[in-house]
Amino acid sequence: MGVDYYNILKVNRNAGEEELKKAYKRLAMKWHPDKNPLNKQEAESKFKQITEAYDVLSDPQKRQIYDLFGEEVVKSGQFPTPPSAASAASAAARGASAAPNSNYRYNPRNPDDIYAEVVGGSEGGYGYGGRADSVNQQPRKASNIEKKLLCSLEELYLGTQRRMKFTNTDASGKKGIVEEILTIDIKPGWKKGTKITFPEKGNQMRGFIPGDLVFVVEEKPHAVYRRDGNNLIFTQEITLLEALTGKTINLVTLDGRNLTLQVTEIVRPGYEKVIKNEGMPLAKEPGKKGNLIIKFNITFPKSLTSDQKSALQRVLGGN
Repeated sequence: MGVDYYNILKVNRNAGEEELKKAYKRLAMKWHPDKNPLNKQEAESKFKQITEAYDVLSDPQKRQIYDLFGEEVVKSGQFPTPPSAASAASAAARGASAAPNSNYRYNPRNPDDIYAEVVGGSEGGYGYGGRADSVNQQPRKASNIEKKLLCSLEELYLGTQRRMKFTNTDASGKKGIVEEILTIDIKPGWKKGTKITFPEKGNQMRGFIPGDLVFVVEEKPHAVYRRDGNNLIFTQEITLLEALTGKTINLVTLDGRNLTLQVTEIVRPGYEKVIKNEGMPLAKEPGKKGNLIIKFNITFPKSLTSDQKSALQRVLGGN
């Protein structure tokens, strides 16, 4: 019989339509050339055998001729002497006639079309007659590379430009072959987690579309301010006396301005002073900013003399 299509698909000779589909799908997904970039030639050969076997066995007429006469007659259409009793009995067991249609002509289906029909067409064409465009297939993409982009709070407040030296591998896997200087325009108001993507600058793999290179913004800790979304937080240490009588706070903003704030109200535990429009720029609303929030940490005296206690009682109205 020549090529054993049943053995190629690993099914028995009475396999039905659903069993054939399951067998083909499992093997085709395993051996599709796009899934085997390192041994593509072997994969193409096996994939072609698997597809041909399914094409013949899933077509009642082709399968009948194959069972009766073998692979060569399926492809040539030249019928020899009557089939053996064993092959005729095998065909008859599935309800097939022992006399094939005399008008039969072998017309193999396109491998990409079969794959798209059974598996779903998620892979690309593979170069021995397949038509990738017939099922709108796309080549697979290599994985992305992610790198941290560490930024100061000043850079995220003002915006800046960074030039990053990047060394990648080429498609053959050799180190240090691809070296580039990439320019990143950091926009005012960008937050931790912001991603900057350079398409197809990521991992390179033979037979794949290159992946992307993705920089992810990270914020450096700041000596004075802490960021909370679009707001800036500043914590001021004050004494109990200052909490009751007032405090002048001098700050240098992230863009270098001197900011003087007068606190005249009584500062109670948990009190916060909000300065409008002195926070971080809003990336999506140019010209607008969040708030500067002053939090207070009140330092209480460790002890008081009798005279100090008496004075406080008089001032605060105690008995």
